[in-house]
Amino acid sequence: MKVESVCVIGGSGFLGGHVVRQLATEGIRVRVPTRHRERAKQLILLPTVDVVNADVHEPRTLSRLVCGMDAVISMAGILHQRRAGDFSRVHADLPRKIVDACRDQGVPRLLHVSALKAAHDAPSAYLRSKAGGEQQVRLAQGSGIHTTIFRPSVIFGREDSFLNLFAVLARVLPVILLASPGARFQPIFVGDVARAVVASLGNAQTYDQNFELCGPKVYTLQQLVQYVCSVLELERPVVPLNDRLSYLQARMMEWLPVKLMTRDNYLSMKVDNVCDCPFPAAFGFEPTPIESVVPLYLREATPRSRYRGFRYRAGR
Repeated sequence: MKVESVCVIGGSGFLGGHVVRQLATEGIRVRVPTRHRERAKQLILLPTVDVVNADVHEPRTLSRLVCGMDAVISMAGILHQRRAGDFSRVHADLPRKIVDACRDQGVPRLLHVSALKAAHDAPSAYLRSKAGGEQQVRLAQGSGIHTTIFRPSVIFGREDSFLNLFAVLARVLPVILLASPGARFQPIFVGDVARAVVASLGNAQTYDQNFELCGPKVYTLQQLVQYVCSVLELERPVVPLNDRLSYLQARMMEWLPVKLMTRDNYLSMKVDNVCDCPFPAAFGFEPTPIESVVPLYLREATPRSRYRGFRYRAGR
């Protein structure tokens, strides 16, 4: 099918912004609902993008937003709950409302971004709620809507909240006390996830399929933190915490004004965040290694990198 218009739920977020920009590059008309239009200023300037103030949790509003669209991309998500039930509201209830709106308005195509290792029996509320959302999207297949579900590992990129967080900690802390140091990840570049999502829109081979998206290499959390320190050219001891101390650290961090880690995050890391299969051949490209991207944005903030930049601009 030819896709000329798409409504992107969660389009103002980290991954969503990359998806919207790729859609705009291909000349596709994009509608991006958000509660705070000013937070999506970088998208407002794109020629085929319409950023609108809207509450996507309100069914009638959601129905109007998807009306006339060739496809809907669902990628709203949160990492932490401000209050009990937030995970379910965003990750499970909202996909159900999106499916209802697509069915009511006759939208034939629905893409949904979930999370790797989402399961109803997962140890964390985050992963269980993601499984609830997937279940709602699969139900849409019975009503004639072609769906595709993506399950990415942890996503990295210039604006990520993962490697950038450890970069901040490495710059301000003389020693890093690391919870769950043995947790395993297979990080995927945000540009690759966006590319796979956009490429799937009109590709019939991806209809009613689920795709795990991972990068080319598996790392432990400790290896990733040590890599960030090496990129920043900082010598920081990384002290691995045992299971009991990891849980205690997560519990204490829940009281911080900005949640760096929660007990639910700790429980999520009990499950290896790695793919059980190679990167899907359906997308026609190989995933990007972190070593070819991460230094380009982490080093920008270091004094030595700024010095190198001055030398470059001076022609030295």
